Amino acid sequence: MENELRLRPYKKCDAQKIAGWITSEKSFYQWSADRIKEYPLTAERLNQYYDEYSEDDRFWQMTAIEESGRPVAHMIMRFPEADMEVLRFGFIVVHNEMRGKGYGRKFLELALSYAFEIIKAEKVTLEVFANNPGAMHCYEAVGFREAKENSRNFYSIMNEEWECIELEYTKKQWMER
Repeated sequence: MENELRLRPYKKCDAQKIAGWITSEKSFYQWSADRIKEYPLTAERLNQYYDEYSEDDRFWQMTAIEESGRPVAHMIMRFPEADMEVLRFGFIVVHNEMRGKGYGRKFLELALSYAFEIIKAEKVTLEVFANNPGAMHCYEAVGFREAKENSRNFYSIMNEEWECIELEYTKKQWMER
């Protein structure tokens, strides 16, 4: 990886680039599950979805950029519970040309640093479909592990049953790394 990454808040102009990274219906659902209902993803639909959460201060979007300012990865972060101890990552995607080159790992490490050092989360969780081995490998390489309880669910997507696995990364892990 030549360039260092920086984490910054999402901007609406990122949507066009992010939509271009979702290149198939399967990858669309692996990325969004059933949250954004219509494939193909467009910048307008992505921004419309995010606009629905614009007043929710427990939900925000982040983009990773290279030194040049070019977006190379994206995710949402949200606190699902009022106690704000568990932070949930979602909609994680890396630019197609950057996959397999360490960008996803660096992006997740930046996001974990933000989660534990800036907003003081105690644990970070995310879900990954079992039919997305590349993403699973990336998450495990960073240190995410399968959650101890209720970690597997099934969703009906594209007329199939997709297994979804919840992973977690604790503040204790972060401090011991």
